[in-house]
Amino acid sequence: MAEIVPPRSPAARGSLPPEGARLALGRPGGQTSLWKRFLHNGLPIAVVLLTVLLAWYAAAWALNAPGAIERVLDEEAGYTQRELFEATMTMERPLMPAPHQVVMDLFESLTEWPVDNPRNLIYHVAVTGQSTLLGFVMGTALGLLLSVLIVHSRTLDRALMPWIVASQTVPVLAIAPIVLVILGSMGFSGTAPKAVIAMYLCFFPVTVAMVAGLRSPQVIETEMMHTYAASRWQSLWLLRLPAALPFLFPALRVGVAAGLVGAMVAELPTGAVAGLGARLLTGSYYGQTVQIWSALVMSALLGLTLTAAVALVERLVLRNRGGVA
Repeated sequence: MAEIVPPRSPAARGSLPPEGARLALGRPGGQTSLWKRFLHNGLPIAVVLLTVLLAWYAAAWALNAPGAIERVLDEEAGYTQRELFEATMTMERPLMPAPHQVVMDLFESLTEWPVDNPRNLIYHVAVTGQSTLLGFVMGTALGLLLSVLIVHSRTLDRALMPWIVASQTVPVLAIAPIVLVILGSMGFSGTAPKAVIAMYLCFFPVTVAMVAGLRSPQVIETEMMHTYAASRWQSLWLLRLPAALPFLFPALRVGVAAGLVGAMVAELPTGAVAGLGARLLTGSYYGQTVQIWSALVMSALLGLTLTAAVALVERLVLRNRGGVA
């Protein structure tokens, strides 16, 4: 009888089968899958970014050309289109700075000055970020409290919801000075007044989304809780809050971005010397358009960072509770 020789393992043969090679790369399909993922996810972003940059350069050239002809070039001596383009891209105080000018200003601000120096944008990011996060926490807590009260009381639903909606019809630019003056007369200054303005913009999306989320369980689910003789708080904790999580986190992403806007707006009427809003204000006072755009770009990056942090928490929470992350 012939001896049956067991097949050698892929490791013993010194190579991996195609399936093993693909698993070693971490995903089915290996490098082909990575390329497809880039084409699916990264290529649209790259195309949009390139389009924005080209449109930005075109707008900078068109808006800065009259000023460059008047202040930089000699119109009587004549100039070429290349000289005009170079002049529009290198103006000291352009009407609209080019992208590379903003990038250079950001680089100089972040590398040539200490972090605790007001000329470093990280210093202003820290000031505005502190107010934003404090207002975000306060607004989230207020929104959760109001939503729970509204869901459990028809009287509060009819009494509070119209005023909550009406509160957002008042422009934040109009209400910010009033709030700052009132809180200043009460002895509050610094971060607290700005956090209150951020809270004012944060609580609304959380309240509306959580009211819908807490009411999302079906009748059969609520009746089952009654069958088990669960109290209101047990139903809230075990049924309504878990059901409301998919509603909560999108509202939190909107709320933290709105809170950043509120914190920056609150820095304008006070004449603050620190914060991204103060950076915008001083740039407008002295005609430093590059400084203004650098602060705008930094505020956008701060907003993206905050929303990404909320999205990361969402993935972790939904993954731990068995949701789709």
